[in-house]
Amino acid sequence: MKINDPGDRPQAARYSRAQPPMPRGRLAVVRGQDGTRFTDFYHQSLMASWPVFILGLLLIFVAINAIFAALYMTDPRGLSNAAPGDFWARFIFSVQTMGSIAYTDMVPKSHYVDVIVMAEAFVGILYIGVVTALLFARMSRPTARFVFSNPAVILSYDGVPTLMFRTSNQRGNQVLDASVNVTLARQATSREGITMRRFDELQLLRSRTSLFALSWTIMHRIDEASPLYGVTPQMLEDCDMEIVVLLSGRDEILADTIYARHVYEPHDILWGRRFVDVLSVSPQGRMIVDLNKFHDTEPHPLEGVTHGR
Repeated sequence: MKINDPGDRPQAARYSRAQPPMPRGRLAVVRGQDGTRFTDFYHQSLMASWPVFILGLLLIFVAINAIFAALYMTDPRGLSNAAPGDFWARFIFSVQTMGSIAYTDMVPKSHYVDVIVMAEAFVGILYIGVVTALLFARMSRPTARFVFSNPAVILSYDGVPTLMFRTSNQRGNQVLDASVNVTLARQATSREGITMRRFDELQLLRSRTSLFALSWTIMHRIDEASPLYGVTPQMLEDCDMEIVVLLSGRDEILADTIYARHVYEPHDILWGRRFVDVLSVSPQGRMIVDLNKFHDTEPHPLEGVTHGR
């Protein structure tokens, strides 16, 4: 089957580069937002990577103790065994107070310092509670470990050009009632000259599986009903097309729904290639997925298509 000339498309569906390309697989930064985005501490804490999260907690801890050390400095003789003007000694006393550490030789000598100690003890309780809650939320949040093939391929399957990519669960356990949604994102211009980002769902040969345990090859036929019908490798590059994959299912161990997202850019798609087989049977009769060859491809002719690689 030969893919038709893209010039046969109606003008309303033609692709355009009139607008700057969207960022590849990343969320855009929106200007003009109010400040609530940056004050959503809980959400930002869950989104941050582990190094950033730990560093943030450390900086907050140091800042709190520095503030209380500065308050202790306002009463030069309010702490025993602390020389007037010794900020470091008061900082250490603050850390010991906040952490309920009782081996210090410094004790309050004034009611003013007593009040500050009580305030810091209360702040320390709140800080420990917040940190514990954030750690629990991050540790208990279900996460997926799906691997997606890189690249995707376009080849002839049952005489029809077909987009294929595959995914596997790296944990090796079973994912129940798994489903996948594939969307083509591109710039499109209407008859009136209005250019906007367009999203078309790609119909799959199989979009759900009751049991996902090994490898799953996801296929979309590029026939007359496909948004990719008539598209060439050069058009994928010129029109900033992206294929967005959303995969979800219920992890049988975590007993919760897990999600994964992957984006294929034009240079991630190979034309006239197919994936090598990654499934084999062990001597004990168990199925094995060889992830070392998961991204490997081999030539496979595709009639009527100009190869992009």
